[in-house]
Formats: sequence, structure tokens, C-alpha cells
Amino acid sequence: MPEIGDQLRETRMRSRIDITEVEAATKIRAKYLRALENEEWDLLPGPTFVKTFLRTYADYLGLDARNLVEEYRQRYERPSQHELTPLRPNLSGRRGRRRRVVIAPWMVLAAGFLLLVGALYLLGTWGNGGAEPGADQGRVAAPATRTPTPTPTRRRQRKAVPTRLRLRIEATGPVSVCLEAADGRPLIANVTMQAGQRSAQFRGKRFLASFGTGAAVMRVNGRAYDVSDSAPIGYEIRRGRAPKPVSEARRPTCGA
Repeated sequence: MPEIGDQLRETRMRSRIDITEVEAATKIRAKYLRALENEEWDLLPGPTFVKTFLRTYADYLGLDARNLVEEYRQRYERPSQHELTPLRPNLSGRRGRRRRVVIAPWMVLAAGFLLLVGALYLLGTWGNGGAEPGADQGRVAAPATRTPTPTPTRRRQRKAVPTRLRLRIEATGPVSVCLEAADGRPLIANVTMQAGQRSAQFRGKRFLASFGTGAAVMRVNGRAYDVSDSAPIGYEIRRGRAPKPVSEARRPTCGA
């Protein structure tokens, strides 16, 4: 069976397509296309984007992208990244047990604090028993009318801030997209979108997205943010902020 890179190169040359034409059509840099044809995997940004670029390039040439990606997985990908995931439930369970043990001391401290405040209040009441009623009322009435006013205003301002954001991805050219919710659930699982396509509208407090090329726009609460041309790139999208680029280690993979 021909090598992965040989299949890409021979198909492109048979079709008489120059590498610059592929770069313009797929929005993948020429140096990454040559690395795919030469199987120089170390020159590519990482296993996730190797598979993304390979899928996009194969679709453009009319090859079976799924078989090529599966062949890459079997021959070159290391499965060590997936072996640590079963440990998460155990860790969360340990944290939960520790929290239940710590509750009792805090309850004791809180009860002691309330008793102390009550005792001080009683002492203050008894200590002022011999004072004139008119003088006490004059001292207490002034702060009582001032303190309640700021509290309702602050509460109304906090309620006015939206708790969720709306996100939609729009493609301006061929682009591979991975979008995950805050809990790691894939919403767009490494789908190659074409120019003019739009995703569904997603709602949540936080999202993580990665793009194989810069041919996409993120619409956050109706405001458009262009994906950087330095793709592949990942973003963290939070409520009340512009999308923030993240490191390669934090880019979502959507289980790829």
C-alpha cells in the first residue's frame, strides 16, 4: 500500500495542481502541505492538527480522508493521551470525601461566632440601660436611614449582567472546527466547514474552540471576531470578554 505522503503527492501531480493552488483553496500553509507529502510529522503543530490538515487535504484531492486519517492513527499516533482519563472520577470522589470531613469544624466555628456576637449585643444593651431614651434614639436613628440605600442598587446592577453568552461559527473558506463546551463535551467535532456555512447557535458560560485555518468568524452575542491567520489556533470564549487565544496544550481536540 502506498505511503500517506506518496498518495497525496502523486494525486496532486497527476491532477497537475501546484502547491500554491492547494494553499489558496484550503487555507493551509504551503510548508505544512509539503510536510504532509514528505511525512515530516515533527514539522506540524501536533497530532490533532496533523489529522485535521490530512483530512482537509485529502478531501480537496478527492481521496478517502477517513482511511488516510485512520492509517496515520495506527502507524504514528501515540495513545498515551487517552490512558489517563479513567482516573478523573476517582480524583473527584476523593475531593468530595475530604469536603464532607471539613464541614463539621466550620459549623462549630460559625456557631461560636454567632454566640459571641449575641453576647456582645446583650452586653451592649444592658450597658446602655441607664441612658436617657431621647439620647439613644438620636444616635441610632441617623445610621438606620443611611445604610439600606446602597444595597438594593448593587443587587440590581448584578442581576442586569447576562449569565450566558451566545456563540455561532461562520466559515469564510474551508476550515476545520472543533468546539467544546465548558464540561469538555464536543459541540462541533472536527467538522470541515465550507465558505458560507454557519453553525447552530450555542449558549453557555464558556467555550473552547480550535481552528485549522483562519477562514472563520466567531459571533459572540452578535459581535464578530475574526480567527487569526496564524492558525492552527485555539480560543477560550467567556462571557463579557473577547475570545482569548490559548496555548497549544489547551487547544480542544474533540476526542480526535
